[in-house]
Amino acid sequence: MAWLVLIEALAALVLALAAGAASGQSFPDPTRPPAGFHLGSGSPRSGVATGGLVLQSVLIFPDARSAIISGEHVLLGQKIGGQRLVKVGETEVVLLNGAARRTLKLFPSVDKRSTMAAPGTENPKQ
Repeated sequence: MAWLVLIEALAALVLALAAGAASGQSFPDPTRPPAGFHLGSGSPRSGVATGGLVLQSVLIFPDARSAIISGEHVLLGQKIGGQRLVKVGETEVVLLNGAARRTLKLFPSVDKRSTMAAPGTENPKQ
């Protein structure tokens, strides 16, 4: 008799879970790029035209360096928005427009600080 009650309870649970899944409730795709991130259309971006360039990725290989800037793949030496990519570092790139130099950072809101303690403040090992 106890087995019958257990089987009925499990069947009710399975039906309840199936009904919840079938209700059409959906969750956002965590792998979907953020709004405004466009790739591969080949058309000028409004951000590029207004100078609102955003460094999204850097690609460093032994024989080539490039960056993804506002959704465009730009090789070292190529131009984007009238500015030439002249340097690709691990966390930033440098663009030149004539004599004007512009640095785009991969993590612009990160404030990098040294983790070294100031002299005289370190804790001696005991």
